[in-house]
Amino acid sequence: MRAYAESWLERQVVIASTRRNYESFLRIHLLPKLGNKTIAGIERPDIERFIAALGRDLAASTVYDRMKLVTSLFRSAVKEKRRPDDPTDGVKLPRCAPHAVDEDRIPTLDEVDLIAEHISPQYRLTVYLQAGAGLRVSEALAFSADCHRSTFLRVRRQVSAKAHREDCTTRFVPLKHRTAREYRDVPLPPFLSHEIETHLRKWDISPVSGYAVLFGPRDRGKGNMPTATTYAYHFRKALREAGLIQPNGTPTYAPHCLRHFFASTALGHGIPIHEVSRWLGHRSIKTTVDVYGHLIPAAWDRCRTIMEAALRPISA
Repeated sequence: MRAYAESWLERQVVIASTRRNYESFLRIHLLPKLGNKTIAGIERPDIERFIAALGRDLAASTVYDRMKLVTSLFRSAVKEKRRPDDPTDGVKLPRCAPHAVDEDRIPTLDEVDLIAEHISPQYRLTVYLQAGAGLRVSEALAFSADCHRSTFLRVRRQVSAKAHREDCTTRFVPLKHRTAREYRDVPLPPFLSHEIETHLRKWDISPVSGYAVLFGPRDRGKGNMPTATTYAYHFRKALREAGLIQPNGTPTYAPHCLRHFFASTALGHGIPIHEVSRWLGHRSIKTTVDVYGHLIPAAWDRCRTIMEAALRPISA
């Protein structure tokens, strides 16, 4: 199994970050449990025990996602006649939590402004890049001068999860689900353009890895970058200072909730969901529908009107 899995991974055409994720999963989870068996000798009970072991260490959604890799590996082995069948076929996976976003996880406009007011001043703009343009936090932190156009933002890259480390050699990586040369354009509201210009006047840019980034290191000589993990500290601190705390003491929102604000606001005002999906950078419109489809009030109103007219037409 070990030799086949390593050979299979070498043949996969994936971006560098995905390859690193695959390699990590093989090294930490798959090979320690199944690596000593032959690819033909692995049976359904082996897979069931492996899934149970994963469930003790990983979230259900992560197990579900990683098992796609395992299934792909075994299906390749079947096609190459290395084994007669796929032992993952029909195996029960942990039930994932519903994909639809909880409306309680969407901040109000006043709460968005409160977060922007209380977060460390150099990060104020990140709040509005997420809430006003739907950027992921890693995309907001990688924002550079060339992303700012007159009426839209051209989102080209995201910051690496290891960008804060001095030994990191690749501080910026392709967008999620995209290759190195791909990008997406997002409409730029005038208020956000003003926020960008205000940020530049106050903080200027920092040259990092050949890019004029807006959230680069402020101390001369340091080449590391903030990441989603290091940024989370500032975000949680802002929520505590803004009083956006749950009864158990945990923050009411996470950075990703600002993307929920963007999506729900756009959909709630009649923007077609396929456009919102493109701006969010989702791999498929199905993801957008699963997460935000229930937040389109106009669809409910139209359905009520259509069904009423169809089933109880007004007599002439």
